[in-house]
Amino acid sequence: MQQRADEIIKTLKSKGLRVTPQRFAVYANLLERTDHPTVEQILTDLNKDAPTSSQATVYAALQALREVGLVREVLLEEGVSRYDANVAPHHHFRCKCCRTIEDVQWNAFGNIDLSQLRSGLKAERFEVIVQGVCDRCQ
Repeated sequence: MQQRADEIIKTLKSKGLRVTPQRFAVYANLLERTDHPTVEQILTDLNKDAPTSSQATVYAALQALREVGLVREVLLEEGVSRYDANVAPHHHFRCKCCRTIEDVQWNAFGNIDLSQLRSGLKAERFEVIVQGVCDRCQ
């Protein structure tokens, strides 16, 4: 446990971030999750034992983590921001029944030819979002 904490502190410092208890807690929480939580879910998780964090604090921590590339915002449904500490390139699958979200390997779809975009468009990044029904809901 202490080794994990030391790694988180080292990572935050290497990105030039001041290590605050809130940033540490939010980042540690995201590193342990694969469910792509919302701010509300992170806040609930952090405040299970004793309410010490506010929604504004979680948003501020996420913004700082996002700005230095430790966390990415995932937009899979309208009006809902989710967060992911897996910043390596990957896609997402979202079950329309149970609403679970799973990572999909980057190379799952082969090469996507971005040169087919119309003239004048310059792609900077892309992500495939697959929507369907997971094996648990079938």
